[in-house]
Amino acid sequence: MRHHRPWIIAATLVIVGAAAFYNSAGAGEPPPTGVLPADSAQWNQGLRAAGASPAEISNFEDLMRLQTPAGLDAMRERVRTPQFFAKYLRAVRQQEGIQKTPKAIFRDNTPARSCESLQNVSISNTTIESTAIDALDDSCRVTASVTHPPAADRVRVFVALPRTSWNGRFRGTGGGGFWGGTEMSLRSPVSKGFVTAATDTGHPGGSGSFALNANGRLNWQDIRNNAYLGIHDMTLVGKALTLAFYGKAPRYSYFVGTSTAGRQGLMEAQRFPDDYDGIISGTPAVSWPRMIPAAFWPQEVMHRTHNFLPKSKLERATAAAVNACDGLDGVVDGVIDDPRRCTYDPKALVGARIEESTFTEADADVVRKIWEGPRGHDGQFLWYGLARGSDLSTIAGTGGTPLIGKPIDVALEYLHYFLVQDPHWDWTSLANGEYELLFNQSIEEFGAVLGSDDPDLTHFRDRGGKLILYHGLADQLIPAQGTVDYYQQVQQKMGGARQTMQFARLFLVPGVDHGFIGAGPSPTGLMDALVGWVEDGKAPEHLIAELPDDNGRIIRTRPLFPYPQIAVYKGMGSTDDASNFISRAPIR
Repeated sequence: MRHHRPWIIAATLVIVGAAAFYNSAGAGEPPPTGVLPADSAQWNQGLRAAGASPAEISNFEDLMRLQTPAGLDAMRERVRTPQFFAKYLRAVRQQEGIQKTPKAIFRDNTPARSCESLQNVSISNTTIESTAIDALDDSCRVTASVTHPPAADRVRVFVALPRTSWNGRFRGTGGGGFWGGTEMSLRSPVSKGFVTAATDTGHPGGSGSFALNANGRLNWQDIRNNAYLGIHDMTLVGKALTLAFYGKAPRYSYFVGTSTAGRQGLMEAQRFPDDYDGIISGTPAVSWPRMIPAAFWPQEVMHRTHNFLPKSKLERATAAAVNACDGLDGVVDGVIDDPRRCTYDPKALVGARIEESTFTEADADVVRKIWEGPRGHDGQFLWYGLARGSDLSTIAGTGGTPLIGKPIDVALEYLHYFLVQDPHWDWTSLANGEYELLFNQSIEEFGAVLGSDDPDLTHFRDRGGKLILYHGLADQLIPAQGTVDYYQQVQQKMGGARQTMQFARLFLVPGVDHGFIGAGPSPTGLMDALVGWVEDGKAPEHLIAELPDDNGRIIRTRPLFPYPQIAVYKGMGSTDDASNFISRAPIR
């Protein structure tokens, strides 16, 4: 883990499938040890004081086992921050999005056999490695491995089955970055009565190195496993074990995840539409072959211009944009409600003194290009840039004396292992024009396997599937406009906006980042909304977003309406109450 991974996300969202985006060990770094640090007892005390449950403490310990030594050092620094554990728990609980325990579907939900006997279940190309009772939540934990002959691969699958209070449903989980998933994501859903499954999608850890085999050639089986097959394997194994354990199949199946897990959910809807009745896809890494090289674009800009900006200048540019565009929606609340309407130009900062340096014309050009997004040699659009109001320092990280670029790991490793196919490649050797060539190679070589941007959801729709997409408009990793772009393609393919809203809805969340942290309220009740839509036919007309203070007290709420609607104020004044909003379609 490197210094440019934001603490709140790195500390929070691995558990729910997003922060693994940050937690892959960088090239040359030692792998996670799997051992708890000596500080863990003190940290657990802090968690208990903040109101953490035993399951939440266990999840935090699992998170610590995944950290590199550098990551643990960063965690020690952040733990000193006031209200750290309160903020940590708030983010975890908000991101999970489950407000209620769904009512049980079956009158008799007791197991039909023992947990130990699942060792003998026969599933095609699958080996049951172990079965055990989890003492913390009393679930039956099963670890299995799946192969795809004639390949000598192994996809590990982790399933948790409640021994009491099964709600009759199956829930799949995903990962983040190059993590396919982790068994630590099982505990919260299983506590709500779901049979829950996770998978490593064929490789342990969060590095992209699995893409190359021992001979330095692309390992296409493992790439496919990570792209889409592993989640499908997980789903088939999870459902088979459910049937074997309870003597009945789950009535409904759901997939929930953000970031890479959001991409995995879209892959399921597109490639395996019979797997899930409902899917929640948050901040999805849609169009991965474009989005991941785009996350390297700020480094290309700074490298090409020999002008690496310190974090202080990037933060000043973001703050200036928010200050300039905050009031466009009629109220000043620290949020750019619709970044597409914000046209702030960083040239206004030229001459400003920022710490020990001055903001220059060249600095303004760098920031402008980051906001604009990747462009070809002739100015051709390649992909979207970060929105004004988002933190630029995550993918435009710099450090050292003199300043040098610090690319985010997932983008750098994608170039190393997937495109250049050389673990020792020095990214600073990029020649003029080479970035564009690598960008185009990414699309041509990996678009079909990693893209998750097929807008044809006919089969998913026709079998009654429901999809909720949501994205923070201040996302510092994955521009929300990419998700809007995909949703618009779905609308065009599936018969227009009205027809699409019958089975798929997109909610945009102003003022929050990739981990749904920020000045704006975060959505709540996502799982409740999906279950109500799938099982009762009640489509979510809006979601309620909430912003708590550090002590958990809700200080602001607002509604979130399905795209293309937006929430607008009835008039100037308070934003603390959702009743102060109405909805309308945005001005085109």
